[in-house]
Amino acid sequence: MPVYIAGISAFYHDSAACILRDGELIAAAQEERFSRIKGDARFPGHALRYCLSHAGIDGSRLDMVAYYDKPIMTFGRLLQTYLEYPLTSYRSFKVSMPKWVKEKLRIPRIIDENIPGFDGEIVFCRHHESHAASAFFTSPFEEAAIVVVDGVGEWACTSIGAGRGNSLELLKEVRFPHSLGLFYSAMTQYLGFKVNFDEYKVMGLAPYGKPKYVDLLTSEVLDLKSDGSLSLNLEYFDFPQGLKMINGRLGELLGQPEREQGQELTQFHMDVAASVQSITTETMVRLARTARSITGLSKLCMAGGVALNCVANGIIYLEGIFDNMYIQPASGDAGGAVGAALQAWHQVMGKPRHVTGRDGMSSAYLGPSVNNREVIPYLESLGVEFQILAVEDLPESVARWIAQGHIIGFCHGRMEFGPRALGHRSILGDPRDPDNQTRINRKVKFRESFRPFAPALLEEYAADLFDLRIPSPYMLMVMPLKPEWRKAEQENAEKLAMERLHVVRSHVPAVTHVDYSVRIQTVSKSHNDVFHAIVSAFHKLTGCPMIVNTSFNVSEEPIVCDHHDAYWCFAMTDIDILVLDTCVLVKPGVDLNAPVREYPEIVSG
Repeated sequence: MPVYIAGISAFYHDSAACILRDGELIAAAQEERFSRIKGDARFPGHALRYCLSHAGIDGSRLDMVAYYDKPIMTFGRLLQTYLEYPLTSYRSFKVSMPKWVKEKLRIPRIIDENIPGFDGEIVFCRHHESHAASAFFTSPFEEAAIVVVDGVGEWACTSIGAGRGNSLELLKEVRFPHSLGLFYSAMTQYLGFKVNFDEYKVMGLAPYGKPKYVDLLTSEVLDLKSDGSLSLNLEYFDFPQGLKMINGRLGELLGQPEREQGQELTQFHMDVAASVQSITTETMVRLARTARSITGLSKLCMAGGVALNCVANGIIYLEGIFDNMYIQPASGDAGGAVGAALQAWHQVMGKPRHVTGRDGMSSAYLGPSVNNREVIPYLESLGVEFQILAVEDLPESVARWIAQGHIIGFCHGRMEFGPRALGHRSILGDPRDPDNQTRINRKVKFRESFRPFAPALLEEYAADLFDLRIPSPYMLMVMPLKPEWRKAEQENAEKLAMERLHVVRSHVPAVTHVDYSVRIQTVSKSHNDVFHAIVSAFHKLTGCPMIVNTSFNVSEEPIVCDHHDAYWCFAMTDIDILVLDTCVLVKPGVDLNAPVREYPEIVSG
């Protein structure tokens, strides 16, 4: 009989569930995709039911449930902190204690209540061990150094460890409150964005500025050590005992008060963002060097929320500290569910690990499928017109529509696990079109115009455009575009701030950020044959080996899960064409027979 283990993360942010069958990850999903509440932290009931359904079992067949955190340890940290700040912590205590009594200290009972028939064992894993396991045990490496950086888990904020075979060990840690992740979140709040949601906006804003405030921040706000550890000056922060991340002293130090949400972004804010990103990158590079020194291992695995900082990841790679890198695609709390389940399989049950040279995340395509059996009756019930393509005609048709200048909503196959759309729940466009960044941001995504897009790039052409010799299938590395693909460098340098947004600075302007950096998703046939075929067909038509790939959602909404979500997102935005499995819907006025647009400067392959 197969052994089934469920992994669960819940009650902080980005709750998720997964299922292992005999140690193989067969399903995983975030609760937000079903509830449509972004970052949903509640028990992942919908996600777990999907995982059980995909496995073809009910709760009685689960042998074990693994939870990604040790709540008692976290509760102890909170109580100690409240005792250290008895007066100023009262409001935080009043808000958090009911949640602990109702949820976080009742997790075994909540699991029993939500999994009918389950009578197996419940195990609790330390937070950073869950992150470390999610990266190492799914990696293609027999042994590797491990770096975990996030806000905080129990007491740990940064951990360095080593994985070998079916075991891992954390060797060094930085403890609360001295957290790079919490520093980044605090600066996210200072810049007027949402904590635990908008940190990536700071990363996207940073290239518009200059790191003018690095010296001030590192002399007054944090002390960064040579090994990557740091200590925060808590005079500037409210998070240890309060309900906010920062207090007014940070604004006094920097010379401007905290930005209100929706307030205009100025050059000052861009310079602060650049400074925060510079500090973060330098810290991560130092941690990587320390991990190499401590472990002596030549490969690196990374997880934790800060591992989603693809700018820092790209610099670590370019520094040549390790021969190879693997970053967990769901590096945040959602991925902790996977790590907890793998911890249970390998370290609680002692099961061996079989390294095959491929990662164990199934290219992150672990969620529910979209298929015509459900799509066709749904579209017929709406009374909308659609056509059905043959499977073999889909790639060439989609590629041609993109090359004609159309924006495509693409909902096909199994949903991705993690924060990135990787070609199954994606909005696709032409990277050669200089208007596409603004067009998609404003009229499709309804978000800030400064936000960059990523290309889905044929893996075999990655080295032609970037100094990249390893796959980047999960869109977790930013790399500089090679000079031969750049243009307008003088004009770009002379422009100020947002003026640079409209400079056509490369042959693929829709995916080139203002500093000539690109967040890369390499696409291989072995990872995704249909998506690879679409990009290959586009390359054949245009000579350009990439397409724009951004998540299929609008601002403040989770990525679409199924055909219902996809249809309504299509209906409410300026997406031109919707593909649901092989069903195609076209907006009025969209010409499917338009000529392919020509950009003669594109030459590749």
